[in-house]
Amino acid sequence: MANETLLHLELPGIPKLKSGKVREIFDLGDAFLFVASDRISAFDCVMPNGIPRKGEVLTQISHFWFDQTEKLVPNHRLAKAGDSFGVPALAGVPAALKASLAKRAMIVKKAKPLAVECIVRGYLAGSGWKEYKKSQTVCGLPLPAGLVESSELPEPIFTPSTKAETGHDENISFAEAMKILGADLANQARDLSLKIYKYARDYARQRGIIIADTKFEFGLFEGKLILIDEVLTPDSSRFWPASEYAPGKGQSSFDKQFVRDYLEMLDWDKTPPAPALPLEVVAKTQAKYLEAYERLTGKKL
Repeated sequence: MANETLLHLELPGIPKLKSGKVREIFDLGDAFLFVASDRISAFDCVMPNGIPRKGEVLTQISHFWFDQTEKLVPNHRLAKAGDSFGVPALAGVPAALKASLAKRAMIVKKAKPLAVECIVRGYLAGSGWKEYKKSQTVCGLPLPAGLVESSELPEPIFTPSTKAETGHDENISFAEAMKILGADLANQARDLSLKIYKYARDYARQRGIIIADTKFEFGLFEGKLILIDEVLTPDSSRFWPASEYAPGKGQSSFDKQFVRDYLEMLDWDKTPPAPALPLEVVAKTQAKYLEAYERLTGKKL
């Protein structure tokens, strides 16, 4: 199974609730089963071939961070699916399929997701850098003059966005987030996002990784705010190797950089259907995902 790629999944007798860019979500009755596929997207298009074991990396990094951050905020995890395939709803799933899903699945609470994505930026990159060049702001927040691409910000900033089912999420101001969520929930989500980011940033930095920015998702469960979805993975964050960090330019990273770089060289208009990725790009991307896991956890996957 090590280098087979999981792109699509159906489970006999279990309704599929949603197929996202990466995750397959199944309804177990009193819980959800989240399965991370090996699909990879770039420029909002899902590539026809995936990255073997990518779903394992995303799930295992999320498990790692859920373990680390439980003391800061409760999360949606009920069980690591490999430990818990004894739940009655999964009784009909063949043993071989259970074994192949064990590292890439988790059973989670049925939380109601907030209608806002919670983004924390500690460094100036991506859309934040583009906006700063124009207006010296990021998501409307004024920043000091003289910052360059990839500069560390004086303090991490909370820059929420709307959730788009398709296409790009839209950056919004904190005032708009308060209108959508209500002031109390918006403040809670902001404070928790900053707290988790600062903890993870300091932890990762000791292991040679800069977490430049990240996206958290929160949901309501029994009236309380909990951390849901994936957390602090190379798909939801920018991870940079600290040893190569040099402000003033874009940084090399532990994510889909090889995929994006390859696609930028093609005569492709960034609309579906996306081109297949060559084996070399797939192998380099897989190596980066695995390296991120190993650096963070100190273990091999």
